[in-house]
Amino acid sequence: MTQTVKRGGSWLKLAALSTSVVGGASLFWLTQETSVVASAHARDVAADVAKVGLPHGVDMDLRSDTIRRPWSYIPPQCYTRTQTDAGGQVESGVPAHNPCYACHQDSRAPNFLDDADAQTAWSFAEPAVENPWSNLFRDRRAQAEALRDEDVDAYVRGDNYFDPDGSITLARVLREVPTGWDSNADGRWSGYTPDCYFDFDAEGFDRDPAGRDTGWRVFAYYPFLGTFFPTNGATDDVLIRLPAAFRAREDGTPDRAVYAANLAIVEAVIRQSDIAIAPTDEAPLGVDLDGDGELGTAVQVRYRDPLAHPAAGDPSPPLTYVGRARTLLAEGDVHIGAGRYPEGTEFLHSVRYLGVGGDGRVGMAQRMKELRYMVKTGFQDARTLRMAAYEEVMERRRFPDRLRHIVGTVERGVVNGQGWRLQGFIEDAHGALRPQTLEESTVCVGCHSGIGAITDGTFAFPRRFAHGTFRDGWYHWRERGFEGVGDPTRADGRGEFATYVRAVGGGDEFRGNDEVRSRFFDEHGQEHREAFEALRGDLSTLLLPSPARARALNVAYWVTVREQSFWQGRDASVTPAVNVHARVELDAATGVEEPLAGPGPRLGLP
Repeated sequence: MTQTVKRGGSWLKLAALSTSVVGGASLFWLTQETSVVASAHARDVAADVAKVGLPHGVDMDLRSDTIRRPWSYIPPQCYTRTQTDAGGQVESGVPAHNPCYACHQDSRAPNFLDDADAQTAWSFAEPAVENPWSNLFRDRRAQAEALRDEDVDAYVRGDNYFDPDGSITLARVLREVPTGWDSNADGRWSGYTPDCYFDFDAEGFDRDPAGRDTGWRVFAYYPFLGTFFPTNGATDDVLIRLPAAFRAREDGTPDRAVYAANLAIVEAVIRQSDIAIAPTDEAPLGVDLDGDGELGTAVQVRYRDPLAHPAAGDPSPPLTYVGRARTLLAEGDVHIGAGRYPEGTEFLHSVRYLGVGGDGRVGMAQRMKELRYMVKTGFQDARTLRMAAYEEVMERRRFPDRLRHIVGTVERGVVNGQGWRLQGFIEDAHGALRPQTLEESTVCVGCHSGIGAITDGTFAFPRRFAHGTFRDGWYHWRERGFEGVGDPTRADGRGEFATYVRAVGGGDEFRGNDEVRSRFFDEHGQEHREAFEALRGDLSTLLLPSPARARALNVAYWVTVREQSFWQGRDASVTPAVNVHARVELDAATGVEEPLAGPGPRLGLP
C-alpha cells in the first residue's frame, strides 16, 4: 500500500514497508505511516511499564553528578576472558583469543597513546578490577520467551525521534526544558538540540522540511570491529557537519561545492593521505587541491602536511581550506593540522534496534536506542597532545590506582580532555528519548579518548567508504546495506574482518554469538573455509543476524530500557555472558603473547 502524505512541509510517497534493493543489497526502512501505526501498537505493548510506576523521561530528575562506579569509563569488553572456550572452560595449549587489538594498538600521530601493550595485561587502577557491568550476567531468556514476535517488531518500528507531524520530538520538548534536565537552573537547554531530519538527497546531504540543507551529511563506513556489528545488538548511522564557514564562499554565501571540497580536505587531513574526489574545478575555489601548481580540474586532494614547508622544487602550496574557512584560517580563527578536525566539527550517531522485514531480512529499525552527539570545542596542536599523552603515562606510573576524573553535566555531556564534548540521549522506560545522566555518559569518555585506535577521538569517519564506491560513500544504510561490500585489505595484506574473526574465535569480544561462531568454525575450532571465502566478498555474511537472533537481542535491550539500568550496562545479551571476568587480577597477563597490529591503511574497496 502506498499513499502520499505531507511530512514537515515535504510531500513524500510512503509505503507500508519500504525496501531498498541496490545491486543485490537490501536494508529496509520503516516509513512514517507504518511508524505511526507501530508507535500506537508499541504504546499498548508497553502499557505494563506505566503500571509499575516508572516515570516518563520528562518527569525524571537527571541532574545528579553521582557516579556509583567511577571507573565505568572502562567498557565491558575490557573484562573479556581471553583463555576460555565458548563454554567458559579454560583452554590450555592454544593461543589466547585477542579482541583487545581492535582498540589497543600502536597509534598514529597526533594520537600518541601507543597502547598495544594493553593487549597483554589488565593494567587497571586497583578499584577497576571489579567489573561494573553487572547486566552482562543477567539471564533474559524468560523475558524473551514471554513476548510475541509481533509485539517486539511493533515496538522497534515505533518512531521515537519524530512527532506525527514530522517535527523532531526532542527539539519540541527541549524548548521548554523539564526541571529535572536543567542542571544549571537557568530555564534553558544548554546542550545539543537535535536538528537532523534524516532526509538525505542523492549526495547524502540532509534537508529540513522546507528543503534547506541542515549541514549534516551522512556517510557509509566499515563498522568498528566487534561491538558495532549489527549481529551483536544494534544498527547505527553516522553523520558529519562542518561549521557554517566551511559550507560557504568567501562572501558567506552557502555553496555545496565549497562544502564538498572542504569535507574532502578534512578527510585527507584526517587520513593523512591523498583522497580521490569527483572532478572539481579549482578556479572558483582559488585553491590548488591536487598540488600540481595550477588551478585546473582536480580529481584528488593531494595530502601534504599543512604545517610543513614544501620541499625544494615542489610547486604545491601548503594544504588549506576553501571558501570562508580559508579566510578564517588565515586570520587564526580556525586551525588545520595533520590527523585533526577543525574546531566546530560535529558528529551525530543514531544507534537503533534491529528490524525484521516482511521478507525476513534484517536491517535498521525506526526506533532509536540512543542518539549520540559530539562537537569539537577546541583545537590542540601536536605538541600539546604529545605532552598530554606523556603526562598521562607518567601519572599512571606515579599513581597507578588513581581513577580518571570525569567532567560534565546532564545538559552539556562530558569532555574527553582532547577538545571534544560528547553528549547522548537514550530511551526512558516508555521508549521516548531523554538526555543521558552524567553517570550514563561516562562510558563515552574511555573509548573516545583513551585508546590507540581512534583518530582525533573518532572511529567512523576514518573508516568511510572511499570515492569510487556506491555514491562515493555518501549515503545512508537505508539506501544500500552490507550485501556485496567486500572485506577491506589490511596493511599486512589480510582481510580486516576475517582477521578479527580469527583473532577472537568468533564475531564478538565475548565469543557469545553462537550464530557467527558456528558459521565460521566447527565445534573443535576448525575454520569453515567456505565461510571465510564468502566473507571476502560480502560482509553481510558476518554482520547480519538471523531474524530470531535480532528479535532476541531487541528483547534483551528492551528489558534494560524498562529497568532503566543502563548504569549497569547496555550491551544486549539474552543469556549470561560466560567469557567475561566479574573481577580481574590486577596486572595479570591476558595470555596474549605478541600484540596484534591494527589494520593500518585500508587498501580494499567495497
